Amino acid sequence: MAACNFCVYICRVISQSNITDKQQDILNAALRLFVNYGFHGTPTSAIAKEAGIANGTLFHYYKTKDELIVALYIHIKLQMTECMQQEEQGATLKEVCRKIYTSALIWGLDNDTAFRFLQQFMNSPYVAMLPDDMKKHNLAWMELLKDGIKRKELKPMEPEYLATVLMSHLFGTGQYMSASKLSVAARRKMIAESFELVWDMVSSK
Repeated sequence: MAACNFCVYICRVISQSNITDKQQDILNAALRLFVNYGFHGTPTSAIAKEAGIANGTLFHYYKTKDELIVALYIHIKLQMTECMQQEEQGATLKEVCRKIYTSALIWGLDNDTAFRFLQQFMNSPYVAMLPDDMKKHNLAWMELLKDGIKRKELKPMEPEYLATVLMSHLFGTGQYMSASKLSVAARRKMIAESFELVWDMVSSK
């Protein structure tokens, strides 16, 4: 997959769906509780109480807690995806990766709780429950890395490992920056420097 087509692809495959105010209340409550108490430590009754609704109302929208967890991930991932603007024709792999990395990190710093939930979800068994559209999104990212390896722009390593390195670096940098309370100028500098650091790790040049 050509680098310049990646952001176009994910914006086409994944589009924000409309949700009701009641669903938004449920998702907001679930986000707060899951991040603070974990998936297993948060019963649906606590989510309903936090959202100010009856248990039956929650189950009207989400049949199980597993379904709610996956729905919340998709909802947050769509919000994150919206911050990635379409790349200009002819963008290099490095330019595309920098855009994705920078946009994701800035979004994460502005949405700390949601960013922590994404990390929590990605290290859980719920990843296997994602629907096909979200799997296509992940597949598009893997194809981008595979293409970079094939073109010898990235180190000849397993694309799954490269993806793990990039995501771990992204989440780790986000955690550090969030805790450090940096100024806007310092944030920009660290984002630029941290991308160059990880790019040196994975680039073949």
